[in-house]
Amino acid sequence: MSAVQEPKSNTKTRVGLVNLGCPKNWVDAEEMLGALSETGNAEFVARKEDADVLIVNTCAFIESAKEESVNAILDAVRRKTKGKVQRVVVTGCLSQRYAEELTHEIPEVDAYLGIQAASQISQAVFGRRALSLPMAGLAGEKRNQVAPIEEKYPLIPTNRMRATAPWTAYLKVSEGCDHTCTFCSIPKFRGRHRSKPMETILDEARYLVDNGTVEINLIAQDTTAYGMDLYKELALPRLLEELGKLEGLKWVRLLYCYPTMMSDRLIQTMANTPNVAHYVDIPLQHGTDGMLRRMKRGGSVASYARLIERLRSAMPDIAIRTTFLVGFPGEDDTAFEQLKQFVQMSQFDRLGVFTYSPEDGTPGYDLRPRVLKRVAEARRNELMALQQPISLARNQALLGQEFDVLVEGRRGDDWIARSFRDAPEIDGVVLVRGNKSEQNKSEQKVALGEWRRVRITEAHPYDLIATV
Repeated sequence: MSAVQEPKSNTKTRVGLVNLGCPKNWVDAEEMLGALSETGNAEFVARKEDADVLIVNTCAFIESAKEESVNAILDAVRRKTKGKVQRVVVTGCLSQRYAEELTHEIPEVDAYLGIQAASQISQAVFGRRALSLPMAGLAGEKRNQVAPIEEKYPLIPTNRMRATAPWTAYLKVSEGCDHTCTFCSIPKFRGRHRSKPMETILDEARYLVDNGTVEINLIAQDTTAYGMDLYKELALPRLLEELGKLEGLKWVRLLYCYPTMMSDRLIQTMANTPNVAHYVDIPLQHGTDGMLRRMKRGGSVASYARLIERLRSAMPDIAIRTTFLVGFPGEDDTAFEQLKQFVQMSQFDRLGVFTYSPEDGTPGYDLRPRVLKRVAEARRNELMALQQPISLARNQALLGQEFDVLVEGRRGDDWIARSFRDAPEIDGVVLVRGNKSEQNKSEQKVALGEWRRVRITEAHPYDLIATV
């Protein structure tokens, strides 16, 4: 039992959020904050030290993410034991996947909720106080309130409370995944693919733009599968065309595209819709046919090469980001060398590398032979080292070119910005410099979230230097 007294009913509860994992988790977290704000009983604090109630929104994608989530839960519980917070609420993927185990192992948590818990979060946060609130939806004080996955996209009857900069936003177009990749556990706790109705997405996009958003990043487990369940078609091109009509929306960016579902229609829509950024994130995972088959990814090295050619033919300025998984069972030296050759041939603009993490309940967990952890880590480092001069050369090709950039921060006397080639949080930045007199003249005119036209003057492997 907490040493802190229950707050009086006429005082607001200070709520803190620890959010872990991918941008999809950010959207879920913002929906929960929106639901809490509608009660009128929450005051949101940025520091967990100032919170009466801590929400820990967890990730369970790979082993390191699970460890980070468990450590965050234990830290919150320690704060509760010392009387520094009154309640701890755990939400997200880890709860959805391991609810029973967590309830048994860490019973000090007041409530475990699953993914997209906005409709339940009020009572979990306020406890008995929530019984008189309109959002109350849980029965009693039972800790484990993880709801089963819904068959359709759950429509959350709340406005999101933005936790990111107002000029940029993630917009989730679907939930779950129908692919059967042997290394991935997401379908087990996120469920089958369910698309959000297009009119709902467009309403949400209009709301975001009306409130200052100029960049929308479309996200899902697989954005390219959007619409198959609702409209019996790959409806992402149609969605992009509708988003292209939104006045005030400067960039629409595609993240998490599945390579075998990048249709010619989608590519042409990207090329022909003015506010769709010439940027795409396509996790390819490997560069050998044998490993792709073991991963059940679909496609082949040849089809991937053709896809890259189709994208660059339609949009010569496109920035292509991908990720690879090294150390998957059966990856021998020959397969890794072929992966390196594929990376060298493809000349990706952005590249990330993960080491394989055996996930219980996935087909990959039982595959052999496994690759030693130190070998996988060495391969990751080698592949990243191989990519670095490629990234540098791609950036050097931009010297002298002009771009519109979105200003997002300061670094000393310089401005930190992004071009259409840079997704928030995962890619590099454009550092905008100028001589002192130019800086002094423009300082009063530049605000965060504004646009500047810049010329690229210097290139590095990850970042660019520019002048106004």
